[in-house]
Amino acid sequence: MKVIAAIDSFKGSLTSMEAGNAATEGVLLAKPDAVVVVKPLADGGEGTTDALIEGMNGEKIEMTATGPLGKKVSCYYGWLPESRTAVIEMAAAAGITLISEDEKDPLAATTYGVGEMILDAVERGCRDFIIGIGGSATNDGGIGMLKALGFSFTDENGQDAGEGGQALAKVAHIRTEGVNPLLKDCHFRVACDVTNPLCGENGATYIYGPQKGVTDEIKTSLDQGMAHFAKVTSDAFGCDYADYPGAGAAGGLGFAFLAYLGAELTPGIDLILNAVGLEEELKDADVVITGEGRLDHQTAMGKAPVGVAALAHKYRAKVIAVAGSVTKDAAACNEAGIDAFFPIVRGVTTLEEAMDPENAKENLRQTVNQVFRLL
Repeated sequence: MKVIAAIDSFKGSLTSMEAGNAATEGVLLAKPDAVVVVKPLADGGEGTTDALIEGMNGEKIEMTATGPLGKKVSCYYGWLPESRTAVIEMAAAAGITLISEDEKDPLAATTYGVGEMILDAVERGCRDFIIGIGGSATNDGGIGMLKALGFSFTDENGQDAGEGGQALAKVAHIRTEGVNPLLKDCHFRVACDVTNPLCGENGATYIYGPQKGVTDEIKTSLDQGMAHFAKVTSDAFGCDYADYPGAGAAGGLGFAFLAYLGAELTPGIDLILNAVGLEEELKDADVVITGEGRLDHQTAMGKAPVGVAALAHKYRAKVIAVAGSVTKDAAACNEAGIDAFFPIVRGVTTLEEAMDPENAKENLRQTVNQVFRLL
């Protein structure tokens, strides 16, 4: 029997690999001759870097970058030497969790630090990038990131347009001679699970701007600035990505990756499953174990365990899910391809006790053991 364990992290309790290894022990208690392969799992959002570092023999590269409001912040990205790939979460340098509610300022917030992280990886020898762009504090159309990479944006008087959303309406000229020449050899895969265009009522400013501090008073002017930036970009490069699905992601960062760096925007789970090579292992698998901290109806709407299930059924493998908690509406997961799911908590307990890593490992191990005794 061949078993694949691809379990998302139990946030605050177990990493993806810790959960997978605990499941492996449970399988082998019941089936000592089973072959178990553990793969890291994430959806392209928070935790993706850590999952791939741990699961793919990567390194954590710590550095200092420019934060969303210009102050230096400590951050890190993943470096996978075997494939010369960098795994970067834009939120590490430009995330909304880096600033307080009172500090939110979409006119000034910048993605400059994201560009600094990319450059650091390029200088390390990286040519392939996996980028997660969720959780941004910015609405700058990616102009900050692009400036860090060497692009120059000036106004009608030849002066630097500045940082943040306020800069977009000022851009009159784009210069590329300062761009790092190594970027032309780089391939960017961006985990993007939204389909919003750059501008308009369904665009970056109107839909996601309010959570970043965009008020009704500045909403229209910011959106018009974004449209202006797209027009100047189109005139300069002969491409028009303003209406491309996902261009509005992360305050327009999706647009910058598309128009300036030739990136691919891919649903997060598809990108990660491809990166970890799950499909190749599934071709002769009998059973797949997946799961996450909480299984509910949202899981069935395209989260990581359902992505695993869809790929597993392609090769007729049975799919079992485990979770710290299971809600009443989790039955939707069965309709989405998970054959059976099991909560791992084994008795009346406090949340703190249930989330204790050692307790969670033991509960997961014993639950999987019982399931495979039945199999």
